[in-house]
Amino acid sequence: MNDYERVASIIRYLDEHHADQPDLAALAGRLRLSPFHFHRLFTAWAGVTPKDFVQCLTVAQAKEALKQGEAALGTALDAGLSGPGRLHDLCVTLEGASPGEIKSGGAEWTIRAGFTESPFGDCLLAEGPRGICHLSFHEHAERKAAWAELLTEWPGAIFKRDDKAAQALAKKIFVPHSASGKRPALRACVRASPFQIKVWRALLQVKPGNLVTYGKLAEAAGHPAASRAVGTAVGQNPIAYLIPCHRVIRSTGIIGNYRWGHTRKRALVAWEAALHSK
Repeated sequence: MNDYERVASIIRYLDEHHADQPDLAALAGRLRLSPFHFHRLFTAWAGVTPKDFVQCLTVAQAKEALKQGEAALGTALDAGLSGPGRLHDLCVTLEGASPGEIKSGGAEWTIRAGFTESPFGDCLLAEGPRGICHLSFHEHAERKAAWAELLTEWPGAIFKRDDKAAQALAKKIFVPHSASGKRPALRACVRASPFQIKVWRALLQVKPGNLVTYGKLAEAAGHPAASRAVGTAVGQNPIAYLIPCHRVIRSTGIIGNYRWGHTRKRALVAWEAALHSK
């Protein structure tokens, strides 16, 4: 069991027993660790104490993050959303594949792809000639299915399995927020409609630690009456984390569903909120 899996088990336990206000000893006991070792392990992963992290899982915290996110997105709207967008101090340039590349399924492309660990569990990363084209989370036992799904996204491409390259790329993507120095610039290229690209570029404007509703995101994408279609586009995002679809929640403060698992979404939201509240 890796650190993320341990944290995920605690999140699921808290969802069921939050009314009991479990203390540090109770949480540590769930993992058969001493309170000291649990506190150290958890803080190393989350960057904050278990107590602070639990606070970031509350609806009240989510609603406050929504207010901040919608205000920030409104400012970005005024400035225009045609740029590449900033994401946790990484400069991410998002481009859509050309009609020819979409029609050919990436013919004449060579895509390097592999599996690696991330702060949020096992992930599959793929990079083509125009940038990162896939990032998905899954359980270790689901690797075969995850690889098969990737092949269907770019059926005309030549795939080369390269776990070491994926590991190196993951180190650039999952840069700790507290790290100093210049962040690497990343390029991403996805198969998408113009509408999806608009939605995902708008989503890139939502800063870590903030959240946004589907309605506000629809406004930012220039389609204020298309909240349902925006929700569909969010769910079809092929690049987890880099296009931060985990930052879209319901206006009530409820986290909602996530393509790569409800618990993982809760972990992502709370992890970012905790780190950016320090």
